[in-house]
Amino acid sequence: MNANDLARRIVVRHREAGYLRLELPAELCHAGAAELIDGALRQVAGVYRVTFYVSQRRLAVSYDAHVCTAADVARGLKACLHALPDEAIAAAPARNTMTTLAGKLNPGLHDAARQARRAFANLRGRIERLRHPQAAPGSLQARLQPMLANALSEKAIINFLNDLVAFYLVKVHWELISQRWLKDPVKHANAWLTVFYLMFLLVRYRKAIAAEVAKTTAKPVPVAQP
Repeated sequence: MNANDLARRIVVRHREAGYLRLELPAELCHAGAAELIDGALRQVAGVYRVTFYVSQRRLAVSYDAHVCTAADVARGLKACLHALPDEAIAAAPARNTMTTLAGKLNPGLHDAARQARRAFANLRGRIERLRHPQAAPGSLQARLQPMLANALSEKAIINFLNDLVAFYLVKVHWELISQRWLKDPVKHANAWLTVFYLMFLLVRYRKAIAAEVAKTTAKPVPVAQP
């Protein structure tokens, strides 16, 4: 699109002595064009303020009516349009295209998020049904229900992760343990102290869990008096 086409699409929205407000085409509402237009209009004798309203596609020009006229401002604006590089003119349509694409993608992202939430809710419901299934008394499912509920509890998962981390640390440091730490334990005393301290924390945690379970199991059940 050439400068003459852009100039014909500029609309005068308000004009009075010393003030001119224009509506610009979308191709001119970006940083590159705004900087060039601002610099060109300020070179017009009498212009002392140039204000862009990008979201409204408006350009407000304040000038001294005793020094220049609205026609001088219009000529200065049209002259600078010829100096706009092609990539600057094409920047706004490209940005508008990206905005349109983003608007089209947003519903898709919302749908994907909604489906993910629905899938998570279904998975959570299945886990709850596994933990608390409706089984007939005396059946195999009823006998396995407490074991399955304990296996899916938070404490059981934490214990499993602790064991997994312990085995991983042993695997990663196995070469050091077998080739260096065992051969010279005094030299690597700090490493052995770290190992013993971690084992102490793990054992103490397991004992605390076992004591809590035993206390819960040993709690007497009140019996109704006849």
